[in-house]
Amino acid sequence: MDKAELTLRRLRQNPAIRELVREHRVSPDQLIQPHFVVEGLAAREPVPGLTGVYRENQETLLRQIEADLKVGASKILLFGVPAEKKLKNFDPSFTANQIAAIRKRFGADVFISVDVCLCSSTAHGQCGILNEEGDHLENGATVAELVRAAVAYAQAGADCVAPSDMMDGRIGAIRTALDKQGLERTLLMSYSAKFHSRFYGPFRVAADSAPKGSIALKDRATYQIDPGTPRDAFESSLRDAEEGADILMVKPGLPYLDILSKLSAEIPKPWAVYEVSGEFAAIELLAREGLMQGPAAHVEAWTSFVRAGASMIITYGARFAREWIEQCQK
Repeated sequence: MDKAELTLRRLRQNPAIRELVREHRVSPDQLIQPHFVVEGLAAREPVPGLTGVYRENQETLLRQIEADLKVGASKILLFGVPAEKKLKNFDPSFTANQIAAIRKRFGADVFISVDVCLCSSTAHGQCGILNEEGDHLENGATVAELVRAAVAYAQAGADCVAPSDMMDGRIGAIRTALDKQGLERTLLMSYSAKFHSRFYGPFRVAADSAPKGSIALKDRATYQIDPGTPRDAFESSLRDAEEGADILMVKPGLPYLDILSKLSAEIPKPWAVYEVSGEFAAIELLAREGLMQGPAAHVEAWTSFVRAGASMIITYGARFAREWIEQCQK
């Protein structure tokens, strides 16, 4: 065999050398575990498609976080699902109370980020306040509610507030309000490049957040980014960075690796990527059918996010990461 034919393969020939020359690695420290806490829930409920993920009540949430800490999953993204659905004048106290309970129980051992949106609180499932005709979200009125929620969550002990609504100007408004309240240390993570995607299905079950009812506005296309318009993702992310976001995000992950790669190269901020429920559930389904090795596939997906520029990954598998990564290293 010609010597030149072995030049590249010499660096692939055994696990030790592959580990030494690997350019991108995933660590459990980079991963954030979503949690869903539902007001009035009698017992925890499994989320369809999301192995090991549940809709929790106030007691089981704390037990799950305690179990997660034992396996190294110390960073969370909390989604509160209040029992009462409204059209306006939303009450952030249920989610704020869960934040306070987590902080009281675990102190600084848990990094608490919390989603800031209205979709789980509204009777219609949209991410804000509708006009009278029901065909448009009122941007200013929605931002005012988001600001109120973000401040309440920060005051309750959240390390990071994460607006996912995609309203214009909400980052600047939240940052200003936090600073005025003496909450300058609270991080602001913007879902700055959130696409109008079909990969959100299991999440909407978990968060009770699917658009519903007989209103004229049937989906979220008027405020989430069109998959075919990457320029919009750049402009949205640049604006949010300028308005005070500490961390920017691309959501979903795998279908938008090109967006993540480009944005992380052009906007010098820490980048998060959300491996959304449809992505995670697809791997789990293939694994259950014997068509894919699930843990290895999850780690491969996470590696692709790091390779594309993410420094942190929101994934439903964060609580399994230590085990899965160790399996892949054997």
